[in-house]
Amino acid sequence: MIKINFAEKLDQAEDITEIFSIVKDVVRKITGRERSGLMLGLAELGGQPGFFVGAFYPVGSNMIIMNKTPMRAVGALKPNLFKSYCFHILLHEYLHTLGILNERENRIATVVIAERAFGPYHPVALISKDFNRVFPEVMLSTMNWRPVQESPIEIVEGFDKDSTSYIG
Repeated sequence: MIKINFAEKLDQAEDITEIFSIVKDVVRKITGRERSGLMLGLAELGGQPGFFVGAFYPVGSNMIIMNKTPMRAVGALKPNLFKSYCFHILLHEYLHTLGILNERENRIATVVIAERAFGPYHPVALISKDFNRVFPEVMLSTMNWRPVQESPIEIVEGFDKDSTSYIG
């Protein structure tokens, strides 16, 4: 277990940029690896039966795209788990940006890092171990929902604060 109280930091996070900052801190402390210069895009990607996309990382890019559909479902159905949900999704995608592209290896790394940072019973660890068990209604609420038209990607300003440089 890491000595920093990441659970407390996550509880205090006010937005997705602060959650991502904690993700980066956790990964840096546990693995010694980091990457900067990332962007976050939000888009309506919908869902399909037996298939769930919380986010994706276009390999070779500097962009993580999060699906607004399940974000909205978690916010409405289990708002107390919204920060943990976002942390889990961002951790998984951030590990992709660090080169863990194999989905099985990434899922294992996500669980190991979540448990080391938060302990085995924190919502982030439980989500990482069995997403469907924590959020069965999210899976159901996003099934067969597709945007009517192509959804533009909203860029989250100031997402990767560590990579911001200022010229004075």
